Amino acid sequence: IEYIRSYYFNKLELTRFSSSVGKYVGFTEYGVRNAAAWNNDPSELSAMKAQKEVYCLNHVQSKYDNV
Repeated sequence: IEYIRSYYFNKLELTRFSSSVGKYVGFTEYGVRNAAAWNNDPSELSAMKAQKEVYCLNHVQSKYDNV
């Protein structure tokens, strides 16, 4: 299971957090600057890593039970 949070503007992906990578990755100049700032904030990274448990791991069993 992987948690991904992406930020878009005008259908262009600027920045993405992936739980498998464990940090933000920027895809534009603006996105790279934001990713660098967010990656230097330990509270932001720990909050995003915790989202995998909040959104994914707590709901995966209910999805499989309904199939």
